[in-house]
Amino acid sequence: MRILLVMACAAVLFGGLLDRPAAAQTAGGQLGIAWEVKNRFRLFRTERDFERHVAAYRGDGVLEAEARLAKASDGRGWARDTVERLCVDRTGRPLEQCERDGQRENYLSPGDHRISAVLKGEAPPNASCAWSFDDGDGPPQQVTVACDEEVKLRVRYGRTTVATVEVIPPTGLPQRVTTEILVRDLLIAGLGDSIAAGEGNPDRAILLDDYGFCFRRFNGNEYFRPGRAGYTGSKACEPPSVASQSGTEWARHGARWLSSACHRSLYSYQTRTALALAIEQAHIAVTFVPLACSGATIEEGLFNAQRVRECDPSRGSCASTSPAQLPQLQQMLAQAQRQQPDRRLDLVLLTIGGNDIHFSGLVADVIVESSTERVLFGRSGLMASVEDAQRVLESELPANFARLRAALKSLVQDPARVVFVSYGHPALAGGAACGGGRDGFDIHPAFNIDGERLRRVADFVSSQFLPKLKGLAAHERMTFVDGHQDAFANHGFCVRTDRDPDFDRECFSAAGESFETNPAVAVTGPLVCDRRPNDFRPYASRGRWIRTANDSYFTAMTYPEGRFKPSDLHDASWAAASAVYGGAIHPTAEGHAAMADAALPAVRSLLGLQAPAAVTSAPLAPPAPLSGQETRGGPRPVPPR
Repeated sequence: MRILLVMACAAVLFGGLLDRPAAAQTAGGQLGIAWEVKNRFRLFRTERDFERHVAAYRGDGVLEAEARLAKASDGRGWARDTVERLCVDRTGRPLEQCERDGQRENYLSPGDHRISAVLKGEAPPNASCAWSFDDGDGPPQQVTVACDEEVKLRVRYGRTTVATVEVIPPTGLPQRVTTEILVRDLLIAGLGDSIAAGEGNPDRAILLDDYGFCFRRFNGNEYFRPGRAGYTGSKACEPPSVASQSGTEWARHGARWLSSACHRSLYSYQTRTALALAIEQAHIAVTFVPLACSGATIEEGLFNAQRVRECDPSRGSCASTSPAQLPQLQQMLAQAQRQQPDRRLDLVLLTIGGNDIHFSGLVADVIVESSTERVLFGRSGLMASVEDAQRVLESELPANFARLRAALKSLVQDPARVVFVSYGHPALAGGAACGGGRDGFDIHPAFNIDGERLRRVADFVSSQFLPKLKGLAAHERMTFVDGHQDAFANHGFCVRTDRDPDFDRECFSAAGESFETNPAVAVTGPLVCDRRPNDFRPYASRGRWIRTANDSYFTAMTYPEGRFKPSDLHDASWAAASAVYGGAIHPTAEGHAAMADAALPAVRSLLGLQAPAAVTSAPLAPPAPLSGQETRGGPRPVPPR
């Protein structure tokens, strides 16, 4: 179908959202043409979702935009409805064909882009504007409208469209303005591990039950924590009659992720970086390919398949493994080039290495106090020492990095276009290591941070791991980003401030006494405080940018697949895993936003893009309706040619 023209809304309403007026030839007066790509973050199906972010992003960074979005959603998260309207399949893989704003598009190789154009400057009173758009293929598309009206159309990708508007006043001579329209579509891929994926920040957080759910411990004791709202199975510790059905019912009430198998989230710094580019740059579109997967290492995750993180039966059948990221990306790029031979990968965002040195094992070694759990976790390979991590860091990681760079070279010719975004240190407050205790970690009775072990791990991360990553990235000539680390030094998991949400200050006890210990009381009210569990706001602004184990449970309550084989949902292995495998010691949405802010200058420079010059202010749009509830307004018909 040829170009479609529609006109809607006065130019004054969106003038602040458009880029600077394109250079234009004028016959007199200060007139010009401004144009922008509509819904230019192509992962979003609907323009309303994109415009929400445009309204929140006012030139002061992703972190400030996240604060506005969090406030507008009352801390429940802006992505909870957007996740239902993405160009991905049930597994989180980008679709080959995606319907966006009523038009079916090839996601990886777009044939055209929807743009809008408007006359800039003051036209004579009662003037009309005769628009013409010529891409050199057939007759130009033409339409005449009032000069304060926006014109929308689809322009072919890779071809310059010459836009001309003739301003016709009631009396006097007309003026003609001309500019060229050429959309640049950026293909950006996100690769890596849980930090790259956005672990800890499900797009739709878990809904919690007011009543207690029983967990066992390895020593036979029982305790109660809030369960999943809507679950109708047994909440007591007696095994259910049909464990598999109980587990399926439980899984249906889990958190919602862009990809459950990978705990991939729209809140990840990779998505936020790509989205910010689309917001800032009116003349580009961003085709983002999110592939990062929680739990990934260079070997298992990037080069080879890995175990899935969690199963969401509402999204269809669940595989036991997630496909390797590099082969996926190679296949997608080959698919895109079959449609457009000159299609190239513009940029790769990458974070990897934490799982390679067994960082989750270091965390377990720090937080698990009980001797019974320590012995069992140790036998299962779920704990690691600093010495274990140091050995891998020196003997294995350099060779794996070199192998990774060699593989990426076939995808991105310039190694500098692989942007390695470093980890933010998770355990610092005022630049020093957090202390010990149960603050934020009393979700499980076996947890109690050992201050000395934490100090050793914190020192290892600061003095060995992070510098080593920087050296490896530099050796492989990647672009390395660590500008966020100074900010993270003041926002570790132990930081408390007066601006923390009321729930956190009232219900998460600094002394580790957040939950009822008397089973007779805990079964109907597991919290010591007087608030309901669902009063927790996972995306409210906090002093800490790192999820605690309590945060992890109250946000995601994960029951990881593959690693554990419990006899039922109350099994002791589930109990420990559910408290930490949903993102404990991972960045919050604010932490990811700070990482995106750090990455943006390097990304802009590599792509030859300028930082936004103007700050615009507009009220935030209300949350978009859930999928299936959208209403569509018909465009004004185009006069026949």
